[in-house]
Amino acid sequence: MSAKKNNLLEIVQKILNLDSKMRFAAIIDSKGEIREGIMKTGKTSLKTQKEEEHFCKQVAQRRSMRKEFDRSLGKVRYVHVEREKVSQMVIYTKRNIIYFTMEPEMPIDVKIRLITKIKKLTADI
Repeated sequence: MSAKKNNLLEIVQKILNLDSKMRFAAIIDSKGEIREGIMKTGKTSLKTQKEEEHFCKQVAQRRSMRKEFDRSLGKVRYVHVEREKVSQMVIYTKRNIIYFTMEPEMPIDVKIRLITKIKKLTADI
């Protein structure tokens, strides 16, 4: 395993270890390809592998669509989607997209603290 790939795996593991209610974390490139992604031990995926890959491609497409409004509204800080079965979060770094999911019943202040920690963890990737 290359040092870079190993580093991404380490980052994803650190993200999952931030809270017991974390489910999945991935680092996605600008084309929507999953560079590294893992499901937390003991959790089961709500999507098939094919659905996960398709979803990640759409996350990258939405990033490019949102850039259209950066000049007038400012850059996106994070995206939060609250679903019945899962909370989905997306953070944009310079070159990558950080996508992670967690249990939906988590209080919003805890989610904001996690976002802040994850932004610090991933600032250089």
